[in-house]
Amino acid sequence: MAAAALVWSGSCFAADPLTGVPAWLRAHVGYNDGQIAPVVLERARALYLRKTRAGTASNPCYFAMDATRPSKLSNGQLGRRFYIICEAKRSFEAISAGHGGGRRLLGIVDFSNGKVCARNFGNAMSSSLTAGGAYVTSEQTTSFKGYYRRPGGQQAPLMRSFVQFDGEGETANARKREIGGHAAVLLRKACLSKKPDSPYADTKGFVPLGTIENYSDGRSSGCTSWSPADASRIVGMLKEKPATLYIYPESRDIEAVAKAVKTGSALSASGAYWNASCLAAIGTPRFWAKERLEPIVARYEKAHPAPPPQPTPICAR
Repeated sequence: MAAAALVWSGSCFAADPLTGVPAWLRAHVGYNDGQIAPVVLERARALYLRKTRAGTASNPCYFAMDATRPSKLSNGQLGRRFYIICEAKRSFEAISAGHGGGRRLLGIVDFSNGKVCARNFGNAMSSSLTAGGAYVTSEQTTSFKGYYRRPGGQQAPLMRSFVQFDGEGETANARKREIGGHAAVLLRKACLSKKPDSPYADTKGFVPLGTIENYSDGRSSGCTSWSPADASRIVGMLKEKPATLYIYPESRDIEAVAKAVKTGSALSASGAYWNASCLAAIGTPRFWAKERLEPIVARYEKAHPAPPPQPTPICAR
């Protein structure tokens, strides 16, 4: 993947934005897959230091995500754009993560995102968009989604943990939006199977049974989604140890890049940053503020109410 152009300017950032960053961590800074862009590390580290000093975060590790990077590379491999940084252990890891899919409201507005690169970002309710900014992880809940068949026909329960995020500023409504982190798995084509001995059975002895779907290479509802294996590790790391998460880009970054694209100027001239390959793919990024988008979504949903839920069918024997 081609590296992005230099993106720092004295008018926007300090001469050396990575002052104080240890040498071992600097070695992971860059624009190639598996590396972290300078601005993303700078802001993620500043958030971590601020929240640990305040006592809000107690985890020795902190997290960051660069949602301007592609979720899938040209070679078919998943792009690594979520970062797990543990400075005490001198540990840096880059893994894949999903971005918000957005929505297409037919005949009104389209703020949907493709699988590979995200163009639309925002903090509106019911938008399914990623909102960049500062978060701290909060409580965890684990829920039963149903049973699925393993190879060989054996049934296994699908349990999925959800880590709630609390935000500030533009991400302050994260809890209201039910934004958090979880494994990129769900149950499709579910029917009700008789399993009275299951601890998850309903009053009539039925449990959902469906096909498990892994969408690690796809989009989310605005939450941060990880592969099942990565999610298991991360959820374990966060148990009773709140951590910080910084997601790039914020609205100010999107606006700066959009202005540069409109005027045809280099990103370096404004101190802006965007992954080069995704910027070429999406053209101009856009931030949808909740003040503008929420009324549009509310009017659409009022005019297009969801159909009443249908009962889950009984599984054929």
